[in-house]
Amino acid sequence: MEINEIIQRLKDGNRRFAADKLERNLQDSQRRQALVAGQSPYAVILGCSDSRVVPELIFDAGLGELFTVRVAGNVANPSSIASIEYAVAHLKSRVIVVLGHENCGAVTATVKGGDGGYNLNHLLAHITPAKELLKGQSIDAIIRKNAELTAAELQSRSTIVADAVDAGEVKILAAYYHLSSGQIEFLN
Repeated sequence: MEINEIIQRLKDGNRRFAADKLERNLQDSQRRQALVAGQSPYAVILGCSDSRVVPELIFDAGLGELFTVRVAGNVANPSSIASIEYAVAHLKSRVIVVLGHENCGAVTATVKGGDGGYNLNHLLAHITPAKELLKGQSIDAIIRKNAELTAAELQSRSTIVADAVDAGEVKILAAYYHLSSGQIEFLN
């Protein structure tokens, strides 16, 4: 499937989700059996761990269609980057979407500051560049900027991803999910 077809498929799936017209294809025992031998997801979604943001639902995707990597704040840490590299190099996924969302708790925690302990502070440090670039702006603006910076970071911190993008084999997109409407806004 071509990159533009994949992007359109994601957009169409989200339109169905937002309109409460889910197809729910490829979610049965026949599909499970077809995937036992392997997978070939067409897209990678680097999304937040937030329970309200479930990529397979909001893109109306079936089993085996999306390679989903979830971490609070949709950050590009070594583990999430390695997971994406695996999808690109071994599964031949063609589109990577970095999906921020309305009212992200990790971004809000970063803006509020404070000491969350070693692990949480380390996670939130990935979001600090967006906060610093947009000092005084809204949380939603920082969430969007965080998705954009993370999308750029995937390419700058991974030779595998950068080479695939440079060869025209992969496209990286930043996006913002509106919790209230269910709609996804692609930022680039």
